Amino acid sequence: MAATGSDEPITFVISVAAELAGMHPQTLRQYDRLGLVIPARTKGRGRRYTKRDVQRLRDVQRMSQEEGINLAGIRRILELERRVEALEEERDALRSAVAASEARRNRVFAASSDGQVMPMRRGQRPWERPARPSASGGSLTLWDPMVARASLASSEPPARQALPGPSKRTGVRSIIEGTIIAR
Repeated sequence: MAATGSDEPITFVISVAAELAGMHPQTLRQYDRLGLVIPARTKGRGRRYTKRDVQRLRDVQRMSQEEGINLAGIRRILELERRVEALEEERDALRSAVAASEARRNRVFAASSDGQVMPMRRGQRPWERPARPSASGGSLTLWDPMVARASLASSEPPARQALPGPSKRTGVRSIIEGTIIAR
């Protein structure tokens, strides 16, 4: 009757599939010969119908009896449905590939002064991320050309500036002059 396996879908022999679809087994054989619903085969060439095959058999019967479509038309409709399913699978695979590509393209890394590299999202700033203890204290260095120019003109050391940040607990440290970062 129904065969089950650990990874295999449930399959039905022709008599059970015919009963489930409300047809005569000879009709299923005819649909197989015409290529309308092609079941899987066993090693001994016995037909094995899945639940999906049984649903297709019901659809063929409905199109034939209720909608008056001939078997050639039904064959074409089923071919188009299979093509749509294949295209939907291809679309889903392409969407996954594009999403993976976008994720790789948008990868940004920040390096601390002690050499630790952290992945970040594009547009995210190092001071927005919660602090992690580091050997060097996790300080960030800022170089402002306007402050440097002013300090050269007045010949006094540039004043320290604090970066904008949510709070002390996020790891914002005092800024050491000399390193360039993007603003």
